[in-house]
Amino acid sequence: MTEALKFLVDSLLTMYLYVLIVRFVMQLARADFRNQIAHAVLTLTNPLIMPLRRILPPIGKIDTASVLAIIFVAGLNLALLSLIEYNRLHFPGGFVLLTTFTLAFTFIKFYMGAIFIFVILSFVVPPGYSPVMALLNSICEPLLKPFRRIIPPIANIDFSPLWAGLLLGVLWRLLAQLFAYTIT
Repeated sequence: MTEALKFLVDSLLTMYLYVLIVRFVMQLARADFRNQIAHAVLTLTNPLIMPLRRILPPIGKIDTASVLAIIFVAGLNLALLSLIEYNRLHFPGGFVLLTTFTLAFTFIKFYMGAIFIFVILSFVVPPGYSPVMALLNSICEPLLKPFRRIIPPIANIDFSPLWAGLLLGVLWRLLAQLFAYTIT
């Protein structure tokens, strides 16, 4: 019973966390919010973001309400999973550390997934306007652009997603080693 409850809580809160991350990244990348998918993201996240926005003004390009919502949902997920499994919470220092590492891993997974989906859909989606491709392009382009400057396309094949994915994989492993070192 507890495994099923953990799965349900973790799945729902993780999906919502990714939707919040999409919103945050779209704001940073200045994505087109008139896109149907972007509109759905706004609709799903506004109930949490808008009340926070009344309290927390943005700082430059950073929407502090979105940042706080992301931290809150990640922390809530960890707290609920700890309560379900152990009937207690982590001590505060460990909780902050675990939330920080969880957010770093989640952002890396988000970008790895976005780049993977972007590459696969670029082979499948016909040329022309596609809301999904437009959103993915605005999310992935800031990460892929530096690689495109260094490594131009070879035989009209863009290898920047491969190099970006490799860099994200290296960051993932370095972060995992740092996390393992920190908790021991």
